[in-house]
Amino acid sequence: EILSGLVGSEMCIRDRYGELKIFYSAFPSAFITADIAKKNNIVRGINRGVVNISAMTQLSKGLNATVTGVVSNIMQQNQTLSFSAIREGKSIYYIAPFKFENEDYLTFKVNLKIDNSDQYDIKFQKLMYIDK
Repeated sequence: EILSGLVGSEMCIRDRYGELKIFYSAFPSAFITADIAKKNNIVRGINRGVVNISAMTQLSKGLNATVTGVVSNIMQQNQTLSFSAIREGKSIYYIAPFKFENEDYLTFKVNLKIDNSDQYDIKFQKLMYIDK
């Protein structure tokens, strides 16, 4: 419902570690409908984004994880990412809000700890635009 359409699309990047697949994306919060944002306590706004992380060994069967991270701009201004889990059927999405400026080139550094054992560090960059 909320983010399932983004998994597997060009908006999502996937890393593979053996059987484990980790999907991640960052996008403006305006991509989420008002109803879904309200239901999941997501603040929508022109300068607000959402980072989405999911880990699975089978498509649409999410794994429990502890997710932490930080996002920084080119001026090295950091925002701590505060992730919350959204469960939809067997899928689990870990999302965190962040703020951005127009044409903000952001670096995301995320750590996933799967079932309190295996850890994975993900780093990706995204150029964010304010849709006027």
